[in-house]
Amino acid sequence: MANTMRKMATYLGLAEESGPEYDDYHDPDADAYPDHYDDDGDGEAPALTQIVTIQPRTYNDALSVGRHFRNGVPVIMDLTGIPDEDAKRLVDFAAGLIFGCRGGIERVASKVFLLSPPGVEVRNT
Repeated sequence: MANTMRKMATYLGLAEESGPEYDDYHDPDADAYPDHYDDDGDGEAPALTQIVTIQPRTYNDALSVGRHFRNGVPVIMDLTGIPDEDAKRLVDFAAGLIFGCRGGIERVASKVFLLSPPGVEVRNT
C-alpha cells in the first residue's frame, strides 16, 4: 500500500522518484472482490449536475472533500493556498479516497487536482 501511495505522489509531482522498487506481494483477497459494483443496482451512472471546487485551508477540510466525492460529485481540490506539508497530506487522503471508492484523480495544474467519482469520464483534449 505504501508503494502505491509513493507511486501516486511521484506521478502527481509531490515526491521524487527513488531507485527501483519491487512489489512481489500478491494479495489473494484482492481477487475475491469484483472490479465493479453498483450502489443502487440499476447499472446507470448518476447524471452529472455539479462540480465542487474546494480550497482547503487545513487538513481538517479533507472531510468536506470526502463527503462530496462519496456523494458522486466531482471535486476540484485547489491546494495552492496551503503549506506543502498539508498539501501532501491532502493528496495522500485523496489518493486513498479514490482508491477506496474506485474513482480517478487528475492533476489539472500545480497543486490543483480533479477527483472524479466512478462513472465520470475525464477527457484530455
